This record gives sequence, C-alpha cells and structure tokens, in this order.
Amino acid sequence: MDTPDTLAPQDITAYMNRVGAAARSAATAMAAASTAAKNRTLLALARLLRESGPALDAANARDLDAAAAAGLSGPMLDRLKLGAKVIATVAEGCEQLAAMPDPIGEITGVKRRPTGISVGQMRVPLGVFGMIYESRPNVTIEAASLAIKSGNACILRGGSEAIHSNLALWRLVQAALVEASLPASAVQLVETTDRAAVGRLIAMPEFVDVIIPRGGKGLIERISAEARVPVIKHLDGNCHTYIDAQVDVAQALVVTDNAKTQKYSPCNATESLLVHADQAAIFLPRIGAIFAAKGVEMRGCPRAKAILADVPGATVVDAVESDWAEEYLAPVISVKVVDSLDEAIAHINRFGSHHTDAILTTNHPNAMRFLREVDSASVMVNASTRFADGFEYGLGAEIGISTDKFHARGPVGLEGLTSMKWVVLGQGEIRQ
Repeated sequence: MDTPDTLAPQDITAYMNRVGAAARSAATAMAAASTAAKNRTLLALARLLRESGPALDAANARDLDAAAAAGLSGPMLDRLKLGAKVIATVAEGCEQLAAMPDPIGEITGVKRRPTGISVGQMRVPLGVFGMIYESRPNVTIEAASLAIKSGNACILRGGSEAIHSNLALWRLVQAALVEASLPASAVQLVETTDRAAVGRLIAMPEFVDVIIPRGGKGLIERISAEARVPVIKHLDGNCHTYIDAQVDVAQALVVTDNAKTQKYSPCNATESLLVHADQAAIFLPRIGAIFAAKGVEMRGCPRAKAILADVPGATVVDAVESDWAEEYLAPVISVKVVDSLDEAIAHINRFGSHHTDAILTTNHPNAMRFLREVDSASVMVNASTRFADGFEYGLGAEIGISTDKFHARGPVGLEGLTSMKWVVLGQGEIRQ
C-alpha cells in the first residue's frame, strides 16, 4: 500500500479529501464533547509528553541532523529544536488549558425585547481549521491542544524539515484522544511532505472553515493569495522598542536587551530601536556596549551611528530605508533617533508590521497615548516585546499571532478559535 509520500499527484487530492471528510465528521463530535472529556484528553496529553522524552528526542534528532546537512541557518535550527524545556512548556500549556473555563456553549448578552423574546449570543467552535506551519514542532501540540479545548477539529501540515518530530508528537495526541473516548481524527497531521497537499488543504471549503498559516512571509503571502477559505495571518514581526524622553535608563537597558537578545528567532523579538533625542547620548552608548558584547550588529540613522561609533567593539553600519521595515530574526537591529513621541508613533505605524511594540517611559500620559495610537495587535508599556505570546498572556497556548483586524487579533487562543451565533429564547411569540 502506498504511503502518503509515495502517492501519485492525482492521489494527493483523494488523500486530502479523506483527511478533510474525517475532520468534518470529527468536528461534529468535538462540538458536542463534554468539558470533562476534553480536559481528560489534555491532561493525558501532558502526561504522555512528559513520559515520551527519549522517543521525542530521537525523532527530533533525525530532523535536526537532516536540517544541518541541508544547510539550514542557525535561527531555523533553533526553531526546530524540541528538548526538555520545550516539552515541559507545551505540557504545562495543556494543563493550563484543562484548568481554564470551557468557552463553548456560553450564552452572553441576553436582553429581553419588547416583543417578549430574549436575544443573546452563544459561543461555538469554528468547525475545522487547517494549520500550516514551518520549523517549530511545538506548534503541533499548541494547535492540537487548542483545537481540543475549543471543540474544533484540525488538520495540521508542518514543514518537511520537522516531519519526524511532528509525527511523533501527533501520535501522542491521537493516543490522548482515544484514551478520553474522543475521535482520533479530531486532530490529523498531513503525513506527506508533497507541497500539493498544501494547495488542496487551502482550497477545500467543503471541509475546512479557516486556514491559519504560521511561518515565513513567503509562505503566508502564498497562502493568503491562493486560499479559498478565510485566513488568519500575520506576515512578519517587525517589533519596536521606543525609549521615551523621560525614562528609567537602568530599567530600559535591561528590558531592551531582553527584547532583542533573549532569543533572536521569534517574531516578537525587537527588530527596531527608537530613542528620543533627549536620551540618545545617555542611552545609546550603554545599550550599544551591551549589544557589542553579544555580537549584535546595529544599523543606525546618521545621528544614532555618530553616537554608537565610539562604542568599543561595536559593529555599526548605515541604515537604509528597507532596514526600518525589516524582520531580521538574527543578531541585527535598526536604531533611529527621533525628536518626539509623535515621530516615534508615526514611524512605528508606517514601518511596523502591527505585531508588537513597546514604550519605555516614566511619563504616564505618553504611555497612554502610545497605547491608544500605535496600531498594533499588542502594545506594551515598560515590558519586553518578548512577552507577546499566548502562553505568557495566560491563554494556555497560542495557535499563532494575528495582525488582522477581524475577530482574532494578537495571540490567538481559545476565543480566537470560536465564533458567536445569535440565540433567541421565546415562549411562543410571533412577529406582528
């Protein structure tokens, strides 16, 4: 019998149709599943993850070895790693989700109308979502756990570079579903690395209600252009940290350093640093020394470069226009001196990706203006942009970050995978 990776092109459609039909059927069962059954699945999954460390490490090692041999970059290899810390985090995320209230079936906003009817809204699952993602195998568990708790079915398609890790994780998900007497097909992994499967997944409105791509800008642009179902997306993460005229410099140094260097590869790492002119001569040499010690290249505007040029060991180059909009995912940061809060906000709204931006300030009115006027999914005061994450926000896990402006914006957790339908409660009323 052919495996998914040996199917002829014409059979990819048949294979994906089977996956889609199974997901649609499972979605009906998941929408009706009890909170207790969903929580049992999540707790079983957390247990299985913790028990399966050696097997998961072995599967992940196969992917890492193949990726290194193929010449994948350091940040990409970093995203591909599982390891004990990542497994512990996703297991804890499952337990967080199990402890959270079940949103499904909640009726809110009920108001009695003059006609006698009562009108409100009920929270319901989306149905079936397709998830297309690259590199990070932990996304398999994050997506699966959120699908389970929100009463959805999902079809997961990870990157070919993580196929062995994803398969190993998915088998644990299926085991947990079966243990709780829920359909194993509620979470399916596309087992073929053939890209034709992606083309079919995003063009099956009869089976799939929404697509969530998570990966590089090229992937998301392709999905957005070709999908025949709605897409929840963000294209890139050009996140800013702005140092205001009034600021606790010692605190700002710690936060800015963390926002950029705690980890270079995530989409919530700061890529652009804006510094008010009143603080530039004080702040820039000190943050420049920190970045120099960590090998971070700084691409500065003329004023920033003039100040940073005297920092021992610093790598400072001229910024070009494209640097202001760049997501580096690497030890590189753009640096600009601005003359006002207005200029900082205008720069962020023009060049940013509407993902996450932070102001470091001791001026409360300026902080409130920044929160109101910066047009991003997450806006922060005196905190590292690295906190823009579903786990850190207490969502249990996230399926991704949305920079769209419809129902899901920012980290997409449980509520982002649900919708509202109107419900009417009557006692025989008729319309006159």
